[in-house]
Amino acid sequence: MADPNLSSFIWSVADLLRGDYKQSEYGKVILPFTVLRRLDCVLEATKPAVLAEKEKREMAGLNPEPFLLKTSRQLFYNTSPLDLKKLMGDQDHIGENLRAYLQAFSPAVRDIFESFEFHTQIDKLAKSGLLYLVTEKFANIDLHPAAVSNARMGAVFEELIRKFAELSNETAGEHFTPREVIRLMVNLLFIEDDQALTKPGVVRSLYDPTAGTGGMLSVAGEHLSSLNPDARLVMYGQELNPESYAICKADMLIKGQDIANIVFGNTLSADGLLGKHFDYMLSNPPFGVEWKKIESVIRKEFEQMGFNGRFGPGLPRVSDGSLLFLLHLVSKMRPAVDGGSRFGIVLNGSPLFTGGAGSGESEIRRYMLENDLVEAIIGLPTDMFYNTGISTYVWIVSNRKPEARKGKLQLIDASSFWQKMRKSLGSKRKELSPEHIDDITRLFGDHADVSRKVGAGETAPISRIFRNDDFGYRTITVERPERDAAGKIVLGTKGKGKGKPVPDAALRDTENVPLAEDVDSYFKREVLPHAPDAWIDHDKTKIGYEIPFNRHFYVFKPPRPLAEIDAELKGVTDRILSMIGGLTK
Repeated sequence: MADPNLSSFIWSVADLLRGDYKQSEYGKVILPFTVLRRLDCVLEATKPAVLAEKEKREMAGLNPEPFLLKTSRQLFYNTSPLDLKKLMGDQDHIGENLRAYLQAFSPAVRDIFESFEFHTQIDKLAKSGLLYLVTEKFANIDLHPAAVSNARMGAVFEELIRKFAELSNETAGEHFTPREVIRLMVNLLFIEDDQALTKPGVVRSLYDPTAGTGGMLSVAGEHLSSLNPDARLVMYGQELNPESYAICKADMLIKGQDIANIVFGNTLSADGLLGKHFDYMLSNPPFGVEWKKIESVIRKEFEQMGFNGRFGPGLPRVSDGSLLFLLHLVSKMRPAVDGGSRFGIVLNGSPLFTGGAGSGESEIRRYMLENDLVEAIIGLPTDMFYNTGISTYVWIVSNRKPEARKGKLQLIDASSFWQKMRKSLGSKRKELSPEHIDDITRLFGDHADVSRKVGAGETAPISRIFRNDDFGYRTITVERPERDAAGKIVLGTKGKGKGKPVPDAALRDTENVPLAEDVDSYFKREVLPHAPDAWIDHDKTKIGYEIPFNRHFYVFKPPRPLAEIDAELKGVTDRILSMIGGLTK
């Protein structure tokens, strides 16, 4: 979580804006000014040298840009003699000078402020007589790297985004994933990559198609650096929200990443990194968000490109597009022959079981399991995210499974791994401690059936290993004959059905038969004893897949003895009667 003092100090700027701005508009001012002050502080130490280098190279008739980048020791620079503190010396020309200062940044930075539409806010602040006051406020905030690390700065950005999202009634979860959840996902991604963890100079690529402010990318980079300082993570991302995109781009710029790899736009309708594949991927797509606005584009790709596009396995219902992000990530996996990929994605419970055999959701699950892509699914506690209290699940997907995991899927019930937060944030009331993260990581790494004690002599499973086909089933159509008024079976008179019983649509039923079970044996055992005249229409048989997560961790608890329940009820009744008696005296 962000430093509360720093976040509150920055947030105090809102007091100046009250009245001239709606609460939902505070972010349009505070976010770009925070980014500007951070860049201002980062460049301060090398600013004199950059100005001298610019003059020297221009006098020599050379393009100064490559020399300025080298001198600034960053991937950006500013050629104005001004900075935020110097702007305070000319109150009458604050607007003009601020625009000139922004224009003096290198092109990559100017694009960030264009995404914020910062020039519009400068005009509005100037007209309200607030521009000097707000600029002065930020000029006095210390955001130098020595005072505020990149990790803390990223957390501050995310905390501010979350606050503004709440004020504007936006979905905070579209921008912000709790840091401890990201750490867990990163742990699970890297646990099987010994080279990334130990080999000097190794380079890996990481992609987030719902990048937000870049939190997942940042935490992954920090984690890998802590394990292997000589490893390098090249980061890629795409983001739809312009403010989040701008912050992500600024954050990546400061961290020394190539910001050409951070793309603006809708990942599903316009893949900004077309043709690229990655070693690792992370994503927390929005839950339960419909994709009707981009339906025509998605269906066109599905119908015209099939498996040559991203959505070949199928399309989920329009009301929830989270599985589209899953398929998008699958399409970005590096081929197994080239080293393969692993990714983690946060989904709600719906993708596990929604849709019967033959539906888009079931066909997507079928594709994932029959191609042996899912390593594990981890059930998280409820109340973990800022915008929802529902159950969430982390899917770990890979096309380079270790031998022991091939053909298998691990389910981990981590719903009891949590501690209560000292202060709730939106819907988030629970968090994972470092110990919880370590325990879940260990369960995943051990890849074994594990149970834990839940009471005297009682245990409950928390990790289970299944074969992929354990989640598959055949939906068979059971037909029964139509009968006439006399009760005789009606026979067909035409075509293939001539002389055969005519099925009665009103008596038609379906049965789900596990893939591992013989259909005929199941039919003889479960159907014929109750309907001796029934038969299977094999032409209508469909294969489906579902992952009934909770069912696999359910532990039956027999009801208490009736005598015990009666005694408890009698005790309650006696107490009520005693209280009533006391009132009537």
